[in-house]
Amino acid sequence: MNQQENVAATLACEFAGEILRTYEEVRLRVFGTSMVPSILPGDLISVRRVRLSEISSGEIVLYAREGRLFAHRVVGCAGSSEQPLLITRGDRLSQNDPPVSPNELIGRVTSIQRDGIEHGDQEIKLSAQASGPNQALVRLLQASDHATYVYVRLAAFWQTLFPRRAKCRA
Repeated sequence: MNQQENVAATLACEFAGEILRTYEEVRLRVFGTSMVPSILPGDLISVRRVRLSEISSGEIVLYAREGRLFAHRVVGCAGSSEQPLLITRGDRLSQNDPPVSPNELIGRVTSIQRDGIEHGDQEIKLSAQASGPNQALVRLLQASDHATYVYVRLAAFWQTLFPRRAKCRA
């Protein structure tokens, strides 16, 4: 990342944090692949401001580090009662991130919108508990960047062939 991109990314992180402090919620578009298959590039995530003590394992959090935003799943806690820390990891990554401090935490991902359809808290937690074929898929995606690329492309192609329509709410 060049210096101009780094400044822009840092400002975007600060802006997202300021929106959350003011309005309690922000929606952001995802660009990375670290959370595939739970979150795909292009998905919109809704993030609500919370304290670190309100977060539990299995939830997805948004945090800022080195001028970048990360939406990763909580896999554990560390630190002490005076300085609690979250242990996070992208679903398709094999190693944990460095611990997340309260100062880095922006909020909890409360929903994921894909193809105009919103997936809420329960569906986010369920996607963390992959079993059977889904668990095999997650392992394949963890092992191969090429497989992830193919998966993301196939998912986008599938969505163009069979677009899902959001249900009207009365």
